[in-house]
Amino acid sequence: MEDAVRPALRRTPLVALCALLAVWTGGVWTGGIWIGGAAAQVSLADYAGSDRLAKIATAARREATLTLYTSIAEKDLPTIVKPFEVKYGVKVNVWRAATDIVLQRAVAESSARRYDADVVHISSPEMEALARERLLLPVTSPAHTDLQPGSVPAHHEWAATLLSVWVQAYNTSVIRKDQLPKTYRDLLDPKWKGKLGIEASDEDWFASVVDATGGGETGLGFFRTLVATNGISVRRGHSLLANLVASGEVPLALTVYNYMPEQARKKGAPIDWFALEPAIARSNAVGVMRRAPHPNAALLFYEYMLTEAQPRFVGMDYVPTNARVTSPLTGVKILQVAPARALDESARWTKLFADTLQGRR
Repeated sequence: MEDAVRPALRRTPLVALCALLAVWTGGVWTGGIWIGGAAAQVSLADYAGSDRLAKIATAARREATLTLYTSIAEKDLPTIVKPFEVKYGVKVNVWRAATDIVLQRAVAESSARRYDADVVHISSPEMEALARERLLLPVTSPAHTDLQPGSVPAHHEWAATLLSVWVQAYNTSVIRKDQLPKTYRDLLDPKWKGKLGIEASDEDWFASVVDATGGGETGLGFFRTLVATNGISVRRGHSLLANLVASGEVPLALTVYNYMPEQARKKGAPIDWFALEPAIARSNAVGVMRRAPHPNAALLFYEYMLTEAQPRFVGMDYVPTNARVTSPLTGVKILQVAPARALDESARWTKLFADTLQGRR
């Protein structure tokens, strides 16, 4: 703190002190709420009063706008963004790109001391990467307690909003429902020889199922035995794999996202899905930028994504993280891939996946 500011702080009454601090941090003090600047982020991000949302909404309306960096599919953006804009009177400016591109831009802009983004919504491992760069603001939200286990890291700098859950899809003309495996180890039954398929980039699923089937050499041994006994056809692309199930070329796929076979089934394709437990899931997450130019609007959008937006995700066949919202996978035990592990152990598991599965088609 500058020397000229310290004496003034010691002798200034509370209201004047708040105003002085607001000027020093680049914000404004009004109605008992910090508007703009770092102080606003600290006070409202951590505020736990019963009027928390009302205060954030009031401050957000004064800011009137926010900028969202996201990888959300373009066709889904209006379903998410429009209701927020209508209800709260805050304009959402969207910059959309693939997750890795969003990450690169956010880091590059911060390095250049350019602060355009208010809130980010991308895949959780990349959100964790932003947190490690100290670019995200810790948020204490009452909505966190309603989220599925694994949705909020200890540092509270992001929170998962939706899950892409890997399920098992099967061709209903080839396999009867009463023939389906009930556990991962049931896949070792010789009746599945030549019938199994997997997507070529699902090392996160592979690592998690290794853990679920005993961990370490025990879990890896399960997959080695499965490949040696029944074989697994490795295909690139989840949509392609789902289509191959519908055509009967791959009777049983081990890793397709839950919404894919469901959408195809609704269109009349001979495909259905089930979930071996624990079902493994990747998450997307939302976070507020630490130097957001519109911090209150960003906080409001953060809260919205964890609460009001959750049923809208369901309407688009995603799995919500908020346990209060009815899910397409209600009653299914779900294990979220740990984003920190995905970052730190990616190279190892990619090699193990290739060595175990892709090298033995």
